[in-house]
Amino acid sequence: MDTKKVWFVTGASKGLGLTLVKKLLANGYRVAATSRNLKSLEEQVGPSSFQFLPITMDLTNNENVKAAIQRCVEYFGKIDVVVNNAGFGLIGTLEELSDLEVRENFEVNVFGSLNVIRNAAPYLRKQRFGHIFNIASIGGYSGGFAGFGIYCSTKFAVAGFTEGLAEEMKEFGVNVSVIYPGYFRTTFLSSGSVKTATEPILAYKSARESEQAHLSDIDGNQPNDPERAAEILIEVSELSKPPVHLFLGKDAYAVAEQKNKLIQQTMAQYEIMATSTDLIT
Repeated sequence: MDTKKVWFVTGASKGLGLTLVKKLLANGYRVAATSRNLKSLEEQVGPSSFQFLPITMDLTNNENVKAAIQRCVEYFGKIDVVVNNAGFGLIGTLEELSDLEVRENFEVNVFGSLNVIRNAAPYLRKQRFGHIFNIASIGGYSGGFAGFGIYCSTKFAVAGFTEGLAEEMKEFGVNVSVIYPGYFRTTFLSSGSVKTATEPILAYKSARESEQAHLSDIDGNQPNDPERAAEILIEVSELSKPPVHLFLGKDAYAVAEQKNKLIQQTMAQYEIMATSTDLIT
């Protein structure tokens, strides 16, 4: 492992981000980690050192993100691996979520990651080396979950711009990967990491049942180990030809395979009709 690499990890004060930061430091990597709450980050990991740089960062403020990345480069001399991990879950149907609630989710999950990419790319491009990990969700590949349409759409956006970014950065030797985790046993479904509709509509029974299941039954009982997820990210960062798409967890694989099968069946069923669009000359 090239432990001389410098990692820049967002959303590092809890969940997968925190687990990854601790794993990286334990393996000798240098890490700049960001959070809205510097005190929490320092309590969890420690103060600044030759190996670790905690940074307060407002993901939604482009200039603030630019300054944080610049500080990382000034502190360690470079930036090699970027992990767009910060984000939050939002539960609510499309009808009941307000415009403000929806925009807030996109502001953090989508535009926040774009702020990081926009400001990290010049360094990676000029050094012609690096790796960008964008953490999506299996909900960024299959959106068929009642009450999660908006959250899934933010993660679909992450997957979409990751594909484009991978093509754009290829000529500069920079790798780009989108990660689709299944359910990992973190605090993601706990208060502070997931938000619910301020004005829920009780008529949506399936959405309410799904909401209750996630907040009460699934939270704390997720089947996947975040420690292993962190190890896999490190392993992938060392590959000469890493994947653009990476699903994490047996549950994520099952959901992806189910969607792949549905798409293939639908394409076959409607192929004659759907391909009858040629102009007749």
